[in-house]
Amino acid sequence: MATSRSDPHAPAAQARREPDPRSCGHAAIQGHRLYWELHGPEEGPVLVLLHHGLGSVRAWRRQIPFFAGHGWQVLAFDRWGYGRSDPRPAFEQDFQRQDAREALALLQELGVDRACLLGHSDGASIALLMATERPDLVQALVLVATHIYRDPKTAHYLEHGPDEAERARMSRGMQREHGQKAPQLLQAWLDRWLSPEMAAFDLTDDLQRVRCPALVVLGEQDTHLSVEHARRVAQGLSRSRLWLISEAGHMPPQEMPQVFNERVQAFLQETGAMQAARPDP
Repeated sequence: MATSRSDPHAPAAQARREPDPRSCGHAAIQGHRLYWELHGPEEGPVLVLLHHGLGSVRAWRRQIPFFAGHGWQVLAFDRWGYGRSDPRPAFEQDFQRQDAREALALLQELGVDRACLLGHSDGASIALLMATERPDLVQALVLVATHIYRDPKTAHYLEHGPDEAERARMSRGMQREHGQKAPQLLQAWLDRWLSPEMAAFDLTDDLQRVRCPALVVLGEQDTHLSVEHARRVAQGLSRSRLWLISEAGHMPPQEMPQVFNERVQAFLQETGAMQAARPDP
């Protein structure tokens, strides 16, 4: 993997003291810049982290040290519109497919030709689409709270919104992760998910095109997705395992990081994906 320049553009106020990346920078992808970070040993297998719909690299701060410490080269990046990447004026109707193409372009830019993918929510949908586009590259998938259609629970939650306390907490988190972009990003994301066109969003047919092993994860207390949704994802994949977590909600990586990290690591080891994702010498 290419491990180029440190990031000369990152403002001091956004600098992350922990975990410190081995290298980081911006890559020009389809006319805008995406911010990326690389952690862990250069000779390790590659694990790509794809954040949730309002997240950023920072959302993985409880995963990065664990997986880097277990020998992975961990690549995390801010998708277009998020974190330190360039602002995004709006989300296209097929933004998941566009973001999957951009993620694959970023991997090509960084010299990654084999990897395992860990995606959360929107990031899980994007990881799924990456595996359909590049089955030769994707060695295994971990799909957390994957959207393959607009679940009625998703629409209800977004339409009626969180309570005042949760809204205030979300606002503070958005400001930390996205700075001045936060209000516009949130509105653009909500506008897309609540648009009439999203009623046609459906990745069900894409599931049968995935050939690699996959761990499908859902917290049973998730306010965005039903257990049936996760079951449909797992049933549609040819090599899947389903992990339903009774005590978790929409954010298992953040809610129960140690249990989550250990289960994901065990899955990747058991399937042989960790060795398969190792770069050529």
